[in-house]
Amino acid sequence: MGAVNIIHMANGDGESSYSKNSRLQETVIRKALPALKHTISGIAKHDDAIFDKCFNIADLGCSSGTNTLLSASNIIDMVHEACEENNRTTPQFQVSLVDLVGNDFNAVFELLPDFYAKLKKDKGETFGPCFVSAVPGSFYERLFPDDSLHLVYSSYSLHWLSRVPEGLENNTSNIYFSKTSAPNVFQAYQKQYANDFTNFLQLRSKELVSGGRMVFTLMGRTLSDVTFDDCCLPWEMLTHSLLDLVKEGLVRESDITSFNMPYYNPCMDEVKEVVQTEGSFSLESISDFHVNWDPQDADYTNTNGFTDLSDSHGENSAKMVRAVMEPLLASHFGSSIIDELFKNYSKRLTKHLAIKRTRHVNLVISLTKK
Repeated sequence: MGAVNIIHMANGDGESSYSKNSRLQETVIRKALPALKHTISGIAKHDDAIFDKCFNIADLGCSSGTNTLLSASNIIDMVHEACEENNRTTPQFQVSLVDLVGNDFNAVFELLPDFYAKLKKDKGETFGPCFVSAVPGSFYERLFPDDSLHLVYSSYSLHWLSRVPEGLENNTSNIYFSKTSAPNVFQAYQKQYANDFTNFLQLRSKELVSGGRMVFTLMGRTLSDVTFDDCCLPWEMLTHSLLDLVKEGLVRESDITSFNMPYYNPCMDEVKEVVQTEGSFSLESISDFHVNWDPQDADYTNTNGFTDLSDSHGENSAKMVRAVMEPLLASHFGSSIIDELFKNYSKRLTKHLAIKRTRHVNLVISLTKK
């Protein structure tokens, strides 16, 4: 599967689009702000000469929609604040928005006039200036010249692999690994992740200046056990939803057997091991936080009318997954089954969330180039 040509969020602004169903990703961006602020404060305290230049930022996996410029705006605000605290002039900014070629960059460009106008309104005509550009490409390849970036940022992208791992022929009736998968399936995913993350670090080490920083957030897991529920349960339920469509004659089982997700959610130890082994970066911090499967209910605090609310939790969770997965699934199974698939998936999520209010595990990592 040529993942680089397929993986992108659902384009447009329809009811199933990523633009309308990216609340969870916004929550993740906001929960990772303390780590980002700590990193930028560290630059101001120890490497403030970087702010004498045009401050070059790369956002890897920017997608499109309301979140696209949120991280860039947060970074600019933090740099501006750090400069004011240290009696320094705020630098100019170069923001490079990176995503795969299937991303809806036209929608991104339409956001720029309002983005620039807000910067001038909030910070004055003399602020910056700030230059935003789009860079279509894979972060598993070179994207920028040597020693040209000061900060690399990524939110909810690095759990995507460069490709489906090899040797998954016996992972039948699964689209990811599950408790029933053979050991070689887990090993194949772990090996692909280690290779991809190593490659990612090597590439970024060439593009970042000495002392340059990276902050990224990705889906992870809390335990080393790869079959733990917070790792594979959502995808097991999506697999069962596809198998239900096999019974209805809408999907061939052979198509499920031949489909595996180019995705992996590592634990902290796996991240630490690759960073240490690759050797180009110092690990400044790594921590985890949890967000609810239902992105519309931040705390799962609404308990009255339990059944009705569980229906809502299932629907909201399914919409989020559809906004992320629809292009990938449609490319393999065809677009005609998508509505029925996610109707079924919503019901399964509803039943699960009526029993257990489950959360996604997220890792936020800060690195400094040696």
